[in-house]
Amino acid sequence: MTSTVAAPTSANTASPARGLVCRACAAEYPLAAQHACYECFGPLEVAYDEAALARVTRAQIEAGPQNIWRYAALLPAGQNPETRVTLDPGLTPLVSAPQLAARLGITGQLWVKDDSQNPTHSFKDRVVSVALTAAKELGFTRFSCASTGNLANSVAAHAARAGVPSIVFIPSDLEQGKVVTTAVYGGDLVAIEGSYDDVNRLCSELVETDEFEDTAFVNVNVRPFYAEGSKTLGYEVAEQLGWRIPAQVVIPMASGELLTKVDKAFSELVEIGLVEAPEGGWTVFGAQSEGCNPIATALHHGTDVITPVKPTGIAKSLNIGDPAAGPYAIEAVRRTGGWMDYANDEEIRAGIRLLAETTGVFAETAGGTTVAVLKKLVESGKLDPAKETVVYNTGEGLKTLDAIAEQVGPTHRIKPSLRAARDAGLLG
Repeated sequence: MTSTVAAPTSANTASPARGLVCRACAAEYPLAAQHACYECFGPLEVAYDEAALARVTRAQIEAGPQNIWRYAALLPAGQNPETRVTLDPGLTPLVSAPQLAARLGITGQLWVKDDSQNPTHSFKDRVVSVALTAAKELGFTRFSCASTGNLANSVAAHAARAGVPSIVFIPSDLEQGKVVTTAVYGGDLVAIEGSYDDVNRLCSELVETDEFEDTAFVNVNVRPFYAEGSKTLGYEVAEQLGWRIPAQVVIPMASGELLTKVDKAFSELVEIGLVEAPEGGWTVFGAQSEGCNPIATALHHGTDVITPVKPTGIAKSLNIGDPAAGPYAIEAVRRTGGWMDYANDEEIRAGIRLLAETTGVFAETAGGTTVAVLKKLVESGKLDPAKETVVYNTGEGLKTLDAIAEQVGPTHRIKPSLRAARDAGLLG
């Protein structure tokens, strides 16, 4: 599909996006369903009219809806509410975490950005709302994705609400919770006997066929728009902190794109004058699982060349063995003076429980990975425990119950009598 985004009909619906630009060679293209550069095959991202962004004010944002569309003037699509394909995600809680800070030896303010509170219980609702809104403007009539679970949930739910057919592709060994929470929306769900990278490879081939020419794959042919939705996680944190950027952020990594876009959001806010950078700038940290850590491994080896791996381990939502944005995530971490680390399955389980016990936030395995890596960063001295820090939880623990089901349960089991309660020590 080669159509481009329709020209806006009025100033109120004008997109600030001016086109697509290659992240590798800077070649420019119109806003269209294209994700790779024709010159060098590098990835494309959205480029903006800087003058249009500079006109955005805090008051304009604060007067907007209580969801991601309050930032519509900073996004590539969705300026007209009538054309949005959305579950209206966003403005999720920024949770103060003093008990978690104390357990980890952090003396500065610690926050958890809890994106499990989105409509399908992960941050993917943000990226899907932006991508499918752009897809509708581009004329696509079916929605799709390659997914490790959360994205499948979101695409299927968005399609159901919009009344548009969907077909999503997942690895066949996905957690049952994520399979059910995709299938329930009634679209086609295709389980592939292989890894996520196998699924993604197939989708990249399908998008080139005539049979799929009217299908928007949110993380393939409309990926530049999809990726921009992640910026709202950066915008929101800054706004929720009273229009300031935290000194440190810790972000889970699968493709690495979420980390790059949060960093991009902070940079945009500073460039257009909505916030001031913290003294000394901000520092970005990345978290991976030991079972799939190609980005962190490359950083540890002093290179930006990503060596693909075959994913293993319980953090399936982070299991992208050949991460497209890996080199750009490394660049962001190096530029800001940060670091990346990884956690094994037992450390991830411990991270899930620690976060739940200290904040009341029940995270899926990606959140457990981030907390486990936060602990390592403090212990290694890579993260400054005195500085304000935000940790991103990107999904709901109810989707990955198997990860800790054998570790938690009733602390007592008694018969229904006062004597039994007394004998169990429940009455003091």
